[in-house]
Amino acid sequence: MNDRDVTGLEPAPAGTVADPGKNPLLVALGERVRTLRASRGLTRKAAAVAADVSERHFANLEYGIGNASILVLQQVAGALRCSLAELLGDVTTGSPEWLMIRHILEGRSEADLRRARLLLSQAFGSADDGAGRRGRIALIGLRGAGKSTLGQMLADALDLPFVELSREIEKMAGCSIREIYDLYGASAYRRYERRAIDEVIATSPDVVIATPGGIVSDPATFNQLLAHCTTVWLRADAEDHMGRVAAQGDTRPMAASREAMEDLKRILAGRAAFYAKADLTLDTSRQGLDETIQELVRLLAAAVAVGR
Repeated sequence: MNDRDVTGLEPAPAGTVADPGKNPLLVALGERVRTLRASRGLTRKAAAVAADVSERHFANLEYGIGNASILVLQQVAGALRCSLAELLGDVTTGSPEWLMIRHILEGRSEADLRRARLLLSQAFGSADDGAGRRGRIALIGLRGAGKSTLGQMLADALDLPFVELSREIEKMAGCSIREIYDLYGASAYRRYERRAIDEVIATSPDVVIATPGGIVSDPATFNQLLAHCTTVWLRADAEDHMGRVAAQGDTRPMAASREAMEDLKRILAGRAAFYAKADLTLDTSRQGLDETIQELVRLLAAAVAVGR
């Protein structure tokens, strides 16, 4: 069995330690390993023994010429008494203050983490006061939850302007959402999305906003929404989401695909924890439109009363 089989590290060819063509990612990883080892007061030999890899291969890793498997990196992280995220250079491990904040928050409940997020938003001036947030109502949820339909009905009921954020994004870009993705990619779309929500917040103190289903995918944009709007998650079953999209005229074959339904359920499950950060939740699968809009108005009225 060769060294690579035993350790999971690919040995470097002889004479490549100073190779200028080394992979920058591996070089950065090696620098973090050296820094962490030094901060723990470990010799390279002691760290290698603790990680159960040969000293030679540990040296290769430190010099950026050893391509480690994820399992070996986990062993190295254990030897250096750090998380795998810290070893890989997660942004929240980039300074002592970040690490201390992480330590304070580790193991806390979702309720505690939400309280910490709100306190940080208030401390750094990135959140509106209660009155400012109540004036803007943002509907979130997966496509087919009823955001556009219920958003317009809610705006009419409250005599407020209605903004469909997807249409604002298309106005800014000068093309359709599909074309933004096809021509410029997902990163460009997220930039347009953030610009659109920033503009609505800056210009509309009282408004109902229907947001795209994926707005929760960008933490910065979603934080902005939570900080400046009263948010309502319009929740629905996966079958209702699919049926409503098809009823809107979506003729793509995915509507009849079993795999598509499974994908939709996975997306919904993956985003549910983020949608649940909304101030209010309303299940739109259990009743008709008239009953749903009445319940939505009641929920909002109760929230405003409690907030005063």
